[in-house]
Formats: sequence, C-alpha cells, structure tokens
Amino acid sequence: MRNKKRVCDFFNQQGADYKLSEVLNYFLKNMKLRIVLYCCIVFFYCQNSNAQLKPTIGGEWWQVAGNPDLGDYTTKKQQPVDFGIWQAADGTWQIWSCIRHTKAGTKERVFYRWEGKKLTDKNWKPMGIAMEADTTLGETSGGLQAPYVIQKDGVYYMFYGDWNRICLATSQDGKNFTRVNDPEPDIFSGPYYNTRDAMVFVENGLFYCYYTGHTNEEKVVKENGQEVKKRYITAIFCRTSADLKNWSEPVVVSAGGSQAGKGPWFGGDAECPFVLKKDGYYYLFRNHVYGEKNLNSQYASLNPFDFGVGNDNYLVGELPIAAPEIITFQGEYFIAALNPTLDGIRIAKLEWLPANKPE
Repeated sequence: MRNKKRVCDFFNQQGADYKLSEVLNYFLKNMKLRIVLYCCIVFFYCQNSNAQLKPTIGGEWWQVAGNPDLGDYTTKKQQPVDFGIWQAADGTWQIWSCIRHTKAGTKERVFYRWEGKKLTDKNWKPMGIAMEADTTLGETSGGLQAPYVIQKDGVYYMFYGDWNRICLATSQDGKNFTRVNDPEPDIFSGPYYNTRDAMVFVENGLFYCYYTGHTNEEKVVKENGQEVKKRYITAIFCRTSADLKNWSEPVVVSAGGSQAGKGPWFGGDAECPFVLKKDGYYYLFRNHVYGEKNLNSQYASLNPFDFGVGNDNYLVGELPIAAPEIITFQGEYFIAALNPTLDGIRIAKLEWLPANKPE
C-alpha cells in the first residue's frame, strides 16, 4: 500500500506534464517498484498476445463426400447441405449430412452417412441413409436438419433439428445413434420458427447450444440479459444446460448488423452457427449464403453470449464458404464446408491471422 501511495503521489506531483522516461526512472530507483513494473509489462504483453484473430483457408480443398444415391428417394434436385463431422470410437471419420429436395416425406429431407479412414483422405465411402424423421415421436415428416455430434465421457451426443425442435440422440460407437425419447427426442424449441442448426460445445461442465430460427413477427427476446422487443427476422441464439435436460432461456447472441440481408431469402442471414474458443476469444462463424456466391462471416468476442446484436463490433472477417465446421486434430485446425455447387462436402486446412492484417 505504501508503494501504491508513493506512485500516486508521484503522478499527482507531475500533473499532466510528465515524460515517460521520468516515470520509468522513478520506478527503477526502487526494487519493489521494479517488480511491479515488470509484472505490468508482462501483463500487458500477455493481453496483447491474445489479440483477435481471423480465420483463413490454408491450402487446397479436397472433396470427401458427393451427391449420394438415395434409391427411391433420389431426385435430380437433391443437395447435400448442413452436416456434422466427427471421429468415431474405432478411429474412423464420420459425416452425416442433411440431403434436401429428395422424395422423403413432406419436407423432403433425410440424413446420409459417409465414412473415411483418415481426415485427409479424399472421397470417403458412402454408407447409406442413416436416419429418417419419425412422425410417431412428433418429428415433422421429412424434416430432419443439421446433425451435430460431440463426444463426452465415452458417449456420443447428436443434436439435430426436426424442423421446429432441437432433438437429441446418443451412441456408444459414434456410428449407430438412438433417439433419447423422454417421451420424445426434443430438448427445446423457439423462440423463433424453424428452430434448427444446433451446435454444441462444453466448457466448465456446461453445455452451450447455439442455434438459429427465423420469424416475421416481433418477438420479446433477451439481449445481454435484458428483455427487448426487436424485429430481427433471423437470429442466432444460445441456451446452456448442465444435464442436457434443463435448458436456460434463449439469448440472442448474433443478429442484424451490416451482414443482415446478404442472404437470398428473408430468414437466411444468420444460419449454421459454429463457435469455438481460441486464445481466450470465442469465434462465431455465421452463415449468409449457400451455393456459388457462398458467404460466411466470423466474429471474435470475449463473451460467448455476445457477438454483436444490431452491430459489427466483433466482426473480424468473411470467407467464401457455406455451413462450415471446424475440426481440431493433432494440433492442427481444419475446416469442412459445402461445395459451392452444392453437390458435396470438402475439407481444407484452416489458419489464423491477426484480425487487422490483410490476407
């Protein structure tokens, strides 16, 4: 405390007209103050070393999945879209993708599976239709969307949409999944229509589920803990849970900003959220456009519940990709995304640059 008072007295005596060299000399005259100065330098260095980054594609893409044969469900218009990618218990790599515009059910979607021996292999083996909607469990006919899988404590958890709800299935081997029926597989829905595109990560024992939805109506939603009434036609939400049964109220974490309206339809400018943590920052990948003009924006924030609502405060970059998933494997980052022609799925290495450095 005495040292703190001496430092304050020094600055008070100098007023606004002091030089940095005088400040440093004052510190260096006293051993204890030298230690304080050293600690301050280390602190500010560490803070600066955790500066925002932006992701960039680090090399050539390789295709891992194509447009599959669905048998009686096959159509000329079908497209592999939102997908999940993970490593199964036997070490093989799995992809489940939502195939849309098929002959399956009212909403025309099924899940299809591929398997690869190595992440870097091309053209993984087609394994057939993996899951269809079960209307007896309340799922919308043909309405399966966007599977996402995590592994925790030896159990694989698959989060997926059934058009209006986020649902859950589990597996021991990472290949064969069984719905968690309690009495139905849904874990939550809303507050917007077409609740979909769930992704989940775990931190400090808490499951963070990011997902999207769209609406044409004004809704009362939570932003930074406050209830507000805003008309973001589409938004990315987050809920948390400690047990995958009891979930928090939804919080809007990303909506609007300069990226709003960049999608080809009214509910598409905030889709397919993917969040990861790197060097203290949470990075959100937010999708706007599929296809030839595919577009995805990235945000970096210290707060996993705030990536900018109605602003671009945390926007760090854009990439010409759609529905990406980030994979960390053997100390490296990889990115999987849809082909621009919407006829398959591709992978490339992912690199990180300072956010203020041009590519």
